[in-house]
Amino acid sequence: MKTALIAGSTGLIGSQLLQLLLESARYEKVIAITRKSLGDHPKLIQVIVEARDIAGRAEQLRADDIFCCLGTTMEKAGSREKFRAIDYDYPLQLAGITHSLGAKQYLLVSSLGANNDSSLYYNRVKGEVEEAISAVGFDSLHIFRPSLLLGARSEKRSGEDAAKLIYKFFGFLIPKKYHAIESSQVAAAMLHFASDNKNGKFLHESDELLAFPKSDSGRTS
Repeated sequence: MKTALIAGSTGLIGSQLLQLLLESARYEKVIAITRKSLGDHPKLIQVIVEARDIAGRAEQLRADDIFCCLGTTMEKAGSREKFRAIDYDYPLQLAGITHSLGAKQYLLVSSLGANNDSSLYYNRVKGEVEEAISAVGFDSLHIFRPSLLLGARSEKRSGEDAAKLIYKFFGFLIPKKYHAIESSQVAAAMLHFASDNKNGKFLHESDELLAFPKSDSGRTS
């Protein structure tokens, strides 16, 4: 049996994924990098640390499959520098540390439109982190590019709320690739592809992820 490691376990996708990992027969242990306690579970090992300080806890990060659900918005980060730290520096640092400890597989939540040549800073950073992690050398790398995420967030995002209203009334006019997607569907896809045991680099666009089952706990009202 294997060990999973998850970063971003309190976020929209990460919280869904953590539950799936704990329920999965594939994993004997699940290591969660977190800033606060997540409660008790017999399979759960919590490494309570700020993401920027994980290098000092490297020996506690040995795992087979690495799930990176770290991410923020420009609005929440407050600056380009802080946004880049969360969406580029920390995922890449995690990849380097865990690969050096023997991890074989890395699964990254990116975003629809990720492109390191994009004129949009958000999309460009997403594209750059995809490219940088691709060069680390994992046997298997899965990159997930969801569209607008649906689910119950702990904080409000005004831009997303407006977009959800547009999808509600005009979604039938929008190409499938750009349809909003439940966070639980992305989480289910991540566990599914982690279990494939295929080597190589794989890109999973949002329309592909829509085929996966939804969870009631991830839906909005």
